[in-house]
Amino acid sequence: MSKMGTDASRWRVLATLAIAIVLSLTTWFSATAITPELKREWQLSPFVLSWLTIGVQIGFVCGALAASLVNLPDIVRLNRLMATSALLAAAANASLLSAHGPMGAIAARVVTGFALAGVYPPALKLVSTWFNRDRGLALGTVVGALTIGSSMPHLFRSLSGAVDWRFVVKMSTLATSVGATLFLLFAREGPYPFGRAVFDPRQAGAVFRDRSLLLANLGYFGHMWELYAMWAWLLVYVNEALAAQHMWLAGRASFLTFVAIGTGAFGCILGGILSDLVGRTLTTAGMMMVSGICALTIGFAFDGPSWLFITIMVIWGVSVIGDSAQFSAMVTELADRRFVGTALSVQLGVGFALTVVAIWLMPRMAEFLGSWRWAFLMLVPGPSIGASAMLWLRRSPASARLANGMR
Repeated sequence: MSKMGTDASRWRVLATLAIAIVLSLTTWFSATAITPELKREWQLSPFVLSWLTIGVQIGFVCGALAASLVNLPDIVRLNRLMATSALLAAAANASLLSAHGPMGAIAARVVTGFALAGVYPPALKLVSTWFNRDRGLALGTVVGALTIGSSMPHLFRSLSGAVDWRFVVKMSTLATSVGATLFLLFAREGPYPFGRAVFDPRQAGAVFRDRSLLLANLGYFGHMWELYAMWAWLLVYVNEALAAQHMWLAGRASFLTFVAIGTGAFGCILGGILSDLVGRTLTTAGMMMVSGICALTIGFAFDGPSWLFITIMVIWGVSVIGDSAQFSAMVTELADRRFVGTALSVQLGVGFALTVVAIWLMPRMAEFLGSWRWAFLMLVPGPSIGASAMLWLRRSPASARLANGMR
């Protein structure tokens, strides 16, 4: 295939893959988007509600580690793996319609997360086989697609006049099924395949003994401490804030949550462009500084003015996810190529384990403070530590291996 033909093909594949990811990832937060309705219908406490998101996180970690242990992406063609996994996620999501209480719903969320581990990580690998250059932008686009997909259930809920939570579940199930079809028909590997990414538990300790890898992972861990807790509890926070501002209307909080999370897709693309222009460490440090400031200051606008509250929320939505794709890229560039798979698995496992802790702690922080107003202060240490680690890594000679020497 000619260079021009390859260029045209890779952008088509990226566009199709991004659409399929948007559709498939609608199941990740489908239950989170309807927590107010489930709370009323099943008489749930905020602590039980948190498990509707925590279950997905736990399932995702288990699924990702299981796939790494058996090298599933090397055994099954990626388009078939992603299509099958998306269909399983759709089926698990649909089972929420027949759940009669929290236990069945939480079990369904664990299975959903397990299935999505067969969608998102393989998608990152597949798109990388098409982009030997412009990889930062390509991976940023994939993470942007995840971001939009994660926000879509909030849009579905805001469009439902009766705020019927079953409508959200049905729409996300249908979207994920369509995404599975797109994976099966149009997703194919490119001309730059990877070698086998083997997970070797014996090498896990090396990830923390290597100073440059440790710093890259500290950045990712700080990022993850903030990201999913913010996404998981933003709807509850916005509901409380709009009530304090006397602006509450059915569907308004869901729509604002959709806007705040969904605009993060622009941050992902911006992060990809900046990482290729000024380097990964500066891009990630800058994004985390901005997101940390937003987590620190949003409480000041909790009871208005509304324009300031919404502005901070949107800036936070853009910055909190804009650096996400760069951390995995750092590991592939810094780790010994013999255990890149192990390094990525350790990063993913520890990072998502931290999201479980942060999501679980958030309602307890709000209860301790007596209000949700300052609850997000709990997240500030994450980006603070992460940004410091990135600036420290930038001063390391090993950072010359990042982004073709751009550090």
